[in-house]
Amino acid sequence: MNIKLFAIPAIVALTLSACGESSKHDISFGMGAQPTLPEPVETLIPTVHVAAVVGWNNSSKPTPAKGLNVKAFADGLAHPRWLYELPNGDILVAETNFEMQGLEGSIKGWFAKYFLTKAGATGVSPDRISLLRDVDGNGEAETKTTFIAGLHSPFGMALVGDTFYVANADSIVSFPYQTGDSSIKATPTKLIDLPGLPLSHHWTKNILANADGTKLYVTVGSNSNVGENGMDIEKDRAAILEVDIQAKTYRIYASGLRNPNGLAWESETKQLWTVVNERDEIGSDLVPDYLTSVQENGFYGWPYSYYGQHVDQRVQPQNPELVAKAIKPDYALGAHTASLGLADAKGNNLGAQYAQGMFIGQHGSWNRRPYSGYKVIFVPFSGGKPSGKSMDILTDFIDANGDAQGRPVGVLVQKTGSLLVADDAGNTVWRVSAQ
Repeated sequence: MNIKLFAIPAIVALTLSACGESSKHDISFGMGAQPTLPEPVETLIPTVHVAAVVGWNNSSKPTPAKGLNVKAFADGLAHPRWLYELPNGDILVAETNFEMQGLEGSIKGWFAKYFLTKAGATGVSPDRISLLRDVDGNGEAETKTTFIAGLHSPFGMALVGDTFYVANADSIVSFPYQTGDSSIKATPTKLIDLPGLPLSHHWTKNILANADGTKLYVTVGSNSNVGENGMDIEKDRAAILEVDIQAKTYRIYASGLRNPNGLAWESETKQLWTVVNERDEIGSDLVPDYLTSVQENGFYGWPYSYYGQHVDQRVQPQNPELVAKAIKPDYALGAHTASLGLADAKGNNLGAQYAQGMFIGQHGSWNRRPYSGYKVIFVPFSGGKPSGKSMDILTDFIDANGDAQGRPVGVLVQKTGSLLVADDAGNTVWRVSAQ
């Protein structure tokens, strides 16, 4: 049989998507304060199980937990990933995407782009922040305006006084802001450069200000799975950085965090917390993503070990001294769930069971069979720490055919008490409220 050359990549991709091992445990085994960590599974071809993005049809929408309602706060967006609320109640949404750079021309790059495209994770980035305004308070945004345009894969946002900060893929920039502004035309002022191009394996950069507005905390993901491209390109990566706004300098606040995303101050203890995407390609049941408090100068294992001091034998040479210092995370969120969004529960009015804890947006797996994530969950807290099993808040992002109608990312507790969820594959911001 004569197979045309252009068909070979598609055939290989189809073969890859059908291969690989499957989970031997329910996802719950890899969740909680004491998750089950089986032995690593080594395969010639890693498990690739990607949900194709199909979007929401007609009136379809995710399913809320009992006692809750869900409706579109805003739809027709372009890859909305992250949310921020201004003091006057205006909602900002970062419409942004990953533009592949640094892998072009390689077989690995081709496969990465193929599967990322299938999952709705590539394309031309809108590179803007839009403002959503609910004028009449009915839980739907009546107006949408371009707040800031011409950014570079923007993600995290923070308002400090009258200065609005944006984390691009490779820098933090600032703009003047006045209450009620629906758009900003000013030229950005660069605060600092961040680790970015030409190769940016994990591109999203989130930011969170401290209470007095003197510091910004910045998430920077790794440039690889487990350091396979060398550690030189991992400088200041797999870390949370602390930026001194006045001095325009930064230092590593915590390290060994493969891909931290969401950041939140826990309302009772004022401790910094984050959610982290862990490593891939050692089985459907490893390694659980996690929620953890962030200790100053703490080291969390990457790339040498995972979930504390479980050594990853793929990483050579090893670093026993660092492994001995590796901190075990507080709470496992399931293997490959791609837990990205994080919001402290303070101020929500969804019900007494959600009074203390964290809401988490799980973007969904590609390296696990069956799928994991693709939902929004709640982890209850007591005394500033996780205190029980997680609860599903919003589910059914995967349809009966195994396709992704949407993929939740950022989560935000509004001043009104509702929960907003940015769905970057469904191009919608969902609003969850009590019945």
